[in-house]
Amino acid sequence: MRKSLLLSIFLLIGTTAFSQQEDKPFNQYTSVKYSVSEEFLAATPKKLVVDYNDGVYVLTDKGVFKEFPNNILSKDDSYSSIAEKIPTDIAVREGSGELYYLYADGFLSNAFAGRIGVKFDSKPDYQKMVINESGTVLLIGNKVSSLYDGNKKVGDIKNAEKLNKVYAFANSFYGHSESNIYKLVNNSWQKVYAGTGIKALAFDGQNIYVGTDKGYLGIDLKGKTIQKLESALPVPSIGKMALAPDKSLWFATAQGAFKKESDRYRYFASKRWLNNDEVIDMSIDNKGNVFLLTADGLNQIKSESMTLAAKATFFQDRIRKHFLRFGFVCAPRLTTPYDFSSEHIMDHDNDGLWTSFYLGSQAFRYATTGEKIAKRYAWESFAPFERIIDINPIEGFPARTFERTGYKVSDKDRWHDSQEEGWEWKGTTSSDEYIAYLFVASVMDQFVSESKEEKKRVANFMDAIMTHIITNDYKFIDNDGKPTTWGRWDPEYVDMYPKHVYDRKLNSTHLITGLQLAYKLTGKEIFKTEMYKMIDEYGYLNNMMASLKTMRADSIPYAGYTMGDSWNHSDDEMAFLTYWPMYHYALNDDLKKKYAWIIDEHWEVELPERNAAWNLLTYGTSGKINTEDVFWHLREFGLDQMEYKVKNSHRKDLKLLAPNFRDQTTEVLLTPGERRTHRHNANPFDLDGGSPGTSILAGDEYLLPYWMARYLGVLK
Repeated sequence: MRKSLLLSIFLLIGTTAFSQQEDKPFNQYTSVKYSVSEEFLAATPKKLVVDYNDGVYVLTDKGVFKEFPNNILSKDDSYSSIAEKIPTDIAVREGSGELYYLYADGFLSNAFAGRIGVKFDSKPDYQKMVINESGTVLLIGNKVSSLYDGNKKVGDIKNAEKLNKVYAFANSFYGHSESNIYKLVNNSWQKVYAGTGIKALAFDGQNIYVGTDKGYLGIDLKGKTIQKLESALPVPSIGKMALAPDKSLWFATAQGAFKKESDRYRYFASKRWLNNDEVIDMSIDNKGNVFLLTADGLNQIKSESMTLAAKATFFQDRIRKHFLRFGFVCAPRLTTPYDFSSEHIMDHDNDGLWTSFYLGSQAFRYATTGEKIAKRYAWESFAPFERIIDINPIEGFPARTFERTGYKVSDKDRWHDSQEEGWEWKGTTSSDEYIAYLFVASVMDQFVSESKEEKKRVANFMDAIMTHIITNDYKFIDNDGKPTTWGRWDPEYVDMYPKHVYDRKLNSTHLITGLQLAYKLTGKEIFKTEMYKMIDEYGYLNNMMASLKTMRADSIPYAGYTMGDSWNHSDDEMAFLTYWPMYHYALNDDLKKKYAWIIDEHWEVELPERNAAWNLLTYGTSGKINTEDVFWHLREFGLDQMEYKVKNSHRKDLKLLAPNFRDQTTEVLLTPGERRTHRHNANPFDLDGGSPGTSILAGDEYLLPYWMARYLGVLK
């Protein structure tokens, strides 16, 4: 069955051009936050350097701290003779990267077997040091600066003005004040550029990037402007710049850090990346990892080589170990923000909906690889779907979720005693849950159920639910004998919405799909009869064919809510999951053709969101796909799925759009690493938001499109 279905899909979409790709390694960004001691927190961090061994050192007013194994930043006591001394400055030598220390009474290096070491005859009040490739040491004082060739002093230099920062580049020395850039030539500072608000320099070949409080520009080594001021940046006021080994330019600011890419700037801010957005200093190691120093910690933005398969393994292992609850896949709510090791609450209300993504991934995995463990995982997650029907006394009604008695944690008035002793179940089941049932039943039937007994289990599941809906006039009837708020597909409810409000189209789609799926699984004529009754007598197919281009805002009151006044991105999720069973279980080719039109039109509307799941669900049905977006989404999907509070509305590099019905705020979608953590049912164009550290997602949102890409041959 699995092979024949795959062949039929390829025959259907074989004429659609797409770029199949191998799973080649790519760079995955992750954040490393270092554990720091109380001693560090009591100090004032001043400077960050990385030596040629990629050792990380932080200068503070209490001494030097060093990176130790297991991401610990602690006082550097590697050399007892200087462990208690407090340097004025530290620096690494240009090119070779040895670490030097400047003290009030001299300077030294522990490299070169300790041969570099100078004791000052007086106290010259040197504040900064820099070492060029030849080993020449430049010491900057408030009034006078000095040059040393190794341990030998070669002369003093009169300062042109106070230099805020000094640099070694191409065996020369540069420095800058707020308004001027100088080069040291023949022991004299010569001005090469005059400007305003100069904050930082970065060197690349024959060019100098100049960071200011209003953006950055480029000059050549003689001071000629070669790149005009660029101020359309995430944060224009620049504190530090650095050039990575791959020649990418990085910026540190008081509101996070960002990287210049070929067509955009990638922004690193919020606790996803930094313990504190105000960056004091920045340095980059030989592997391209970026270290960012803040007042209360050290952070690393790490670039790891990874394949999509390795990422899938990461999330698969994590889910199996930490995110399962009775077979449901849950997103825990954390009692201690950002601390997954603390007490956390696993019931997340829509357990069935979220589990459908994981179960679906294992179904497509089994269809692709034939791995028996994938089939086992699929059935283990199907078991709680069966139990939500058995655990309550209402015939065919699926409970929203269930738990042992006494452990309900939210909406406590919506829980009821079960007919099974020691258990409780939750009512108010909604259409969000219902579409999960449709998707789960279809992929279990297509890819996982092989014996008659297995297929009977899936058929019985849908039979019970759809019989309940038909018997109760197309409603979910709860324990109080009333319809649940969002469990209605009856004509009175559906026709309440004008055709330009999407709820009418969506709810019609849900009911027709459920009836035809139940008919195909059970063979019972009642489902087919009811389906055509809803099409012929109540116009549900016409509702489904309403164009998304005609949808607009309206205000429809329902159950204390205002419906239709904005686009609900949950509706996108509820549509695309429904499209798979809608299309593959169509009763005839004419319906399938109409369904394909519905899917294609929705796919076109969703293109700006670059959603891999929506692309692949479309490709596996009507045949349309944007493979570039699929791979972009899968590669950009972050390993860290903690909830963070983020802000992007202040950025000057974003092209904002006028207010619109779908709330697309920017012309170009930000990467997931710059946005708030959310599932597929939220607006990816939200610039700000997120609850800090209150929950963490499992990663099933990645696994479903990954295994669909494998199954459909998009990913080799």
